[in-house]
Amino acid sequence: MKINQFAYVPTDHHTIVKELADVHFLTAQTKKMADPVMLYRQFLLKFFIEKQSLATRIQKVANLMATPTLNAYEFTTTQAAVSKLAFYNVGLQLLGFEVGLDFELNDPFSAMKKYRLPMAVVDDTLDRNQVIDAWYKLLNTRTKFGQTLIDYLAGQGYYHQFFGTDELKQPLIFNGKSQAVFDTTKLIRDVVYVEAPLDNDHDGKRDLLKTEIIRPGETENGLKVPVIFTASPYDQGTNDHQADQMTHDVNQEKLTRKQPNHLSYEDVKFDYDNHDLPEPRTIKDTNKVAEESFVKTWTYSLNDYFLARGFAVVYSSGVGTKDSDGVRTTGTPDETISATSVIEWLHGDRTAFTNRSDQIAIPAWWSNGNVGMTGRSYLGTLSTAAAMTGVDGLKTAVVEAGISNYYDYYRENGLVVAPGGFQGEDTDVLGELTFSREQSAADYLKIKDTWLAQLKKLTAGQDRVTGSYNSFWDNRNLLKNVNIKADMLLVHGLNDWNVKLSHVYNLRKTLKNEKITQKLVLHQGQHEYLNNFRSVDFTDIVNLWLTNKLLAVDNQANQIVPDVLVQDNAEPETWNTYKDWGGNVKEIPLDDKRWTDLNENHSFSDQLPDDLFKDYIENTKKWQKALFTKNHSKLDKHSIKLVSEPLDQDITVDGRATITLRAASSADLGLLSAALVDYGVEKRLTAVPQILSAQQIITGYQWRKDDLKEFLPEKKASAYKKFTDAHMNMQNRTNNYQSDDLKPGQYYNFTMAFQPTFWRLLKGHQLGLIIYATDMDYTIRSNQDISYTVDLSASKIELPLLTADDNQG
Repeated sequence: MKINQFAYVPTDHHTIVKELADVHFLTAQTKKMADPVMLYRQFLLKFFIEKQSLATRIQKVANLMATPTLNAYEFTTTQAAVSKLAFYNVGLQLLGFEVGLDFELNDPFSAMKKYRLPMAVVDDTLDRNQVIDAWYKLLNTRTKFGQTLIDYLAGQGYYHQFFGTDELKQPLIFNGKSQAVFDTTKLIRDVVYVEAPLDNDHDGKRDLLKTEIIRPGETENGLKVPVIFTASPYDQGTNDHQADQMTHDVNQEKLTRKQPNHLSYEDVKFDYDNHDLPEPRTIKDTNKVAEESFVKTWTYSLNDYFLARGFAVVYSSGVGTKDSDGVRTTGTPDETISATSVIEWLHGDRTAFTNRSDQIAIPAWWSNGNVGMTGRSYLGTLSTAAAMTGVDGLKTAVVEAGISNYYDYYRENGLVVAPGGFQGEDTDVLGELTFSREQSAADYLKIKDTWLAQLKKLTAGQDRVTGSYNSFWDNRNLLKNVNIKADMLLVHGLNDWNVKLSHVYNLRKTLKNEKITQKLVLHQGQHEYLNNFRSVDFTDIVNLWLTNKLLAVDNQANQIVPDVLVQDNAEPETWNTYKDWGGNVKEIPLDDKRWTDLNENHSFSDQLPDDLFKDYIENTKKWQKALFTKNHSKLDKHSIKLVSEPLDQDITVDGRATITLRAASSADLGLLSAALVDYGVEKRLTAVPQILSAQQIITGYQWRKDDLKEFLPEKKASAYKKFTDAHMNMQNRTNNYQSDDLKPGQYYNFTMAFQPTFWRLLKGHQLGLIIYATDMDYTIRSNQDISYTVDLSASKIELPLLTADDNQG
């Protein structure tokens, strides 16, 4: 168990005294106490909430052990001084650690070090000021169950005892972070309809977008609050059955040969034009009171956390979703405008109406005009898209596993590829999945023909025949036009094969050229949220970040939050900070004597026996095992397998590796795939988090709960792990839009970029390089009679490797 903290703000004693007074641990009475022991006893008694009787609180303090022989109450009534040992014995128990199980009373410091808990710099005997400083730091230390102690107290009702009085600031900032001092029983839920500068269903009227607001009841008394906005196309429902029926068959007779061309980017460039719009609706009246409410069936627990801390939360699904106008377009600027329109309304720059027909405008009068976006996957994608426009009011986006270019999601180097786990999905399938207007019978009847025409455009434009980049995809490249003003916190899983790591890598590379602050968090999961993990204080990082960006609190967020924070793949619950992502490149020829050619062939056939091909289609895990194992398998003649010597020290592949293959196809078409594999028997971390304690995280008093999770080592050791791969249509060796000629038997150079990674291979492990063609998990499966030959003497791999200078930690 390791409880890492990266969001703690170093604080001077004067500020500590002020903040402890703000949260009522220091009062006019306790500020006068000169005796450290007496002050310490008052802190402990106040910890157990003053609405309980003194006798009850004394008993609770007496249930804690301060020394092997004295409970905490006895200690504070019999001892003349507060010892560091007693303070941290009690502190560990307050943090949820058990005596005899998690630590021993004769040595709490070993446990503090083991669990990576911060300790105040104090003497073995604490004076009055040191008691204050140590108590402050303890309140800002994370418990055994992943929350700071002050957040745990908030969930127990510590702040609730002051509700209904004027004794708490709103918002209340403690150690740079917003506190749960808002009454979630009084939250107000409104629905409005934002008018977007769109008419993407071509009905002659601007599109109205249903927008759902959850705001603190305190806004009714004049408080203006910041807004967290999540644009979720899934929020109003999904058409799962219809989308499944549309999924494309990837088992094709053959890969299609492309007609060679000499296209330039200008030939495929798309210029978006949205100027020919209907006039805005006439405003007939204005009202501050919404006439429609809602019951939320899905929320993001990170957003719920901030509702208790005085942030409003807004959800909107955008064009083509239930109770909104328009049709789905899967990634075009129309969807971006759906998101920015809501932000503009929250900032005071656009109109929303109380309903769809009466044209009664309603302003976001309760908003302070500052907006931050949150969300994962499609939700994070829209956050990125909105941020790239420079829309006023958007101060930041917390982007988790967001797409930055739709071509890279559904295609790769001229090949049709799948997002991990969704073979056969494409833009038309995703459009159908999210077109929730279909769930309202009468509404769908009037829009059906328009939608079916739109679906045909998606299917044709995405071009599953060639897989090449075209104007359809250029219209869905979020990095093409950048006008960003918002600071960005980017989060991505190092095992995410759905939204692959190229998206965050390329986004970050683009942002480096902009005058914004951007941070990066890389974890060991796949397509996962990160806000409920034990080993990292992600929620506190986001709290520090949003408090700074949306409330303009000078809490040193830009300096405190690491530039690059990476979870280690080889050591559980270990996180390290780095200056950047991308190491120094080392070039290694593929005929280097340090490689062993396990299959002893430089040529391989892509065609499998029919029964084996069908077997692998039914169970791609069998295919994976046969391809990646170091032992002989049924795929020996269908791949080249190079394995390095055992490593004499750990190495970390840090960034984006590339491979150049001098290769030939026996046909006038072909594809190449390559994978890097970590060989070594280890209990590796699971890419799916495990629940450590169900419903243990409390986000506010009598408010939402969440499971405590972690990426834990496998129960059984595994012999290998693929950690990155690459794919290419051999006719796209120049770029993804130009189709080159390919003559049978002729050698060409093919340079492919692997998916970026941050992967540590341990001493004694071996680096494996697998070269093959059809990828059962990602590419079209044609089983054609094609053979490939690679000239290893003219081929190389370029590995970006971490050096000691790159590590800040």
